Amino acid sequence: MKSKKFVVALLLGLALPALASAAPVVYKVDPDHSSVGFSIRHFVSNVPGRFKDFEGTITYDKQNPTASKIEFTAQAASIDTDNKDRDNHLKSPDFFDVAKFPTLSFTSTSVKSKDANTLDVTGDLTIHGKTKTVTLPVSVLGTVATKGGGDKAGFESAFTIDRKDYGIEWNRVLDTGGSILGNDVKIVVSVEANTPKPAEPKKSK
Repeated sequence: MKSKKFVVALLLGLALPALASAAPVVYKVDPDHSSVGFSIRHFVSNVPGRFKDFEGTITYDKQNPTASKIEFTAQAASIDTDNKDRDNHLKSPDFFDVAKFPTLSFTSTSVKSKDANTLDVTGDLTIHGKTKTVTLPVSVLGTVATKGGGDKAGFESAFTIDRKDYGIEWNRVLDTGGSILGNDVKIVVSVEANTPKPAEPKKSK
């Protein structure tokens, strides 16, 4: 009986490190090495822009991607298209109405693994105070341990939304037909995220 208990205890001892290593890892988005960009048709060309102020948390489980989670927020007033007048118009009630709706956000509700490097992340996307359920393709670019003791992970998502779904409808019809702006907005989110570095041991006095 004692030998049986010993075998069970040994097996549990061997299993615990493996279970620990398979635990989800929590990453914080590094804004200095990440970007939130978009483009929209203006007359016949695509005009790019970005949001400069954003943050997010990604809980990523390599062994079980379906246990992963994403929370991401961008400040609407940080919109930047390299044109001050245009940016002010985009911040106005005609578009994002940043005074009334200061944030854009995405919170995942489920994650499915398509293959080793691709996830389908379903969640609530909120823009201009309106929330829609969307499924975003997310590429897992990789993870790496750094010299400082923390880990880094890379993710990227490219998708298209219809701005009218979120109540952003301003446009102007051209005399020659058509309109100034398109409705489809192409969005590309590139993320480098970090785990907290291990705390340094306190030096004894």
